[in-house]
Amino acid sequence: MSRTTLSVLSAFLVATCVAGVAGAQDDDALAQANNPLAQVTAFNVQAYLIDELTGTNEDASQLLFRFATPFSIGKTNWLMRATMPINSFPGGSSMSNRTGPGDFDIFAAYLIDTGKPGRTFGVGPQLVMPTASPHELGNEQWQLGVANVLFDASSPTFQWGYLAIYRAGIGETNGRERVSLFAFQPFSFIQIGDGWYTGTAPLWTYDFESKNYSMPIGVRFGRAFKSGNTVFNIFAEPQVSLLDKGTGLPERQIFLGVNMQF
Repeated sequence: MSRTTLSVLSAFLVATCVAGVAGAQDDDALAQANNPLAQVTAFNVQAYLIDELTGTNEDASQLLFRFATPFSIGKTNWLMRATMPINSFPGGSSMSNRTGPGDFDIFAAYLIDTGKPGRTFGVGPQLVMPTASPHELGNEQWQLGVANVLFDASSPTFQWGYLAIYRAGIGETNGRERVSLFAFQPFSFIQIGDGWYTGTAPLWTYDFESKNYSMPIGVRFGRAFKSGNTVFNIFAEPQVSLLDKGTGLPERQIFLGVNMQF
């Protein structure tokens, strides 16, 4: 799964880069290309290609299909984001990789007017559904949580922000440990020119039940460009673990993505 995903996404990234050479540039649109709260419809294909998991010599991968769209309730503005993962992780006595859909998650962020152009702030509920098959690829329990996002694109050169999520298992856990997880994703991006940029967006997690944690760091290289009415954002971000505790956490990985805003 890891090698196949890497080959397919690498080919797609190269092809998109080549196509992007002739793409039009729009500074405002490019500054918003990494904004998880951008008030546009978006579809992202992203992957974590994990070279080694802590406590094992095994690799793993996670392919993410992510859709986001703005909507309104009365006079309030919201953004819905839904993610369907395809996981490939080692399991069983043989520790062979098992591949299948993971747990589906969705959150809706209420967009609050910050009074500052280019700065967006959102907060709202999150729901995780136990859709994993086989069950070992998920947590086998429903989860409720809250998500908070900030993104500041007031500067055309430097953008920054964060995504913070806490979620907890509810109802039956099917013998599994009840989920109580905090995830924090800081991000910062520097525009180099002609749509090229660098930066980072690692995902840090802390499990309140097991006391395990993961804190990777990395450097992203990407390019955003506009083709027709679509803004493409392609990137690769090698990451290594700075701090971690527990088994089955990423030691080394590459975060790849092809994001599209319509």
